[in-house]
Amino acid sequence: MHESEIIKEIERVAIGIRHRVLAHTLSNNGGYMSQACSSAELLASLYVGILSFSTIGEPIDPPIFEGVPKIGTRTYKTGVQFHGEKGPDYDRLISSPAHYALVIYAALIETGRLREDGLEHFNRDGSTVEMIGAEHSPGFETTTGSLAQALSQASGIALARKIRNESGRTWVFMSDGEFQEGQTYEALQAASFHRLSNLRVIVDVNRSQCDGPMDSVMTIEPLSLRIKAFGWDVSVVNGHDISAILKAAEQVTSRPHMILCYTDPVRSLPILAERAPVLHYLRFTSAEERIRYENVYQEMTK
Repeated sequence: MHESEIIKEIERVAIGIRHRVLAHTLSNNGGYMSQACSSAELLASLYVGILSFSTIGEPIDPPIFEGVPKIGTRTYKTGVQFHGEKGPDYDRLISSPAHYALVIYAALIETGRLREDGLEHFNRDGSTVEMIGAEHSPGFETTTGSLAQALSQASGIALARKIRNESGRTWVFMSDGEFQEGQTYEALQAASFHRLSNLRVIVDVNRSQCDGPMDSVMTIEPLSLRIKAFGWDVSVVNGHDISAILKAAEQVTSRPHMILCYTDPVRSLPILAERAPVLHYLRFTSAEERIRYENVYQEMTK
């Protein structure tokens, strides 16, 4: 596809992610809506325009949960199958904020990797389509938390791939709240020491976390300067500017590279701003509020 066609497809997928997550939130009286608003362009850009994944024959039906890995078990599968075949030339994506799972599932559906009815399995006993993504959930291949463990895991994967001279990159999708966690900075230091130029990170900097605005809980700014101090290359972009995201992702560096995408947690859903300063999870407080969101959904999908 030409760049204009890629951008148009990313725009379509981003719109679809927000619509699908809002529809799910309405049906289930709850959902991580602000995360969909802020990260839709990031995830759409990854799956459509950035990641080198193998194709899959047709959208995959989410498997049932077969249990955790254990000695002697050969049938265990991770959610990486939704990313296609593993191989030395293909990219890997490790998603860190597991509470974004609903948004990631929506992205997989919109890009034809998860079946259209995949969200019907959401948060049900025996399902891999968990509310908080685990290593067996669609689009995940590691369990990353409580929070902020994926960068360490991905650094290990990237180091192994470097030793094996694999050309594929290892990508990490993170949220800015993870920069309040000490393990993140240990991983930054290790990745820099090993000069993991095959490690790429894209961050949803929506400046919001479960307890409210980031700067009211514990500020992480100036974030780009902090990361650069650990020896990383850093790009700072508007997280809703698809062209800027794609351009940053094309940057070739000799060091690990992080793309800080500053986003709006109520993007395309301004009614959500009424809940500020706490936007982390949307659960309707009254029938009237639910009707208002239903009306917004109908307007969005005309």
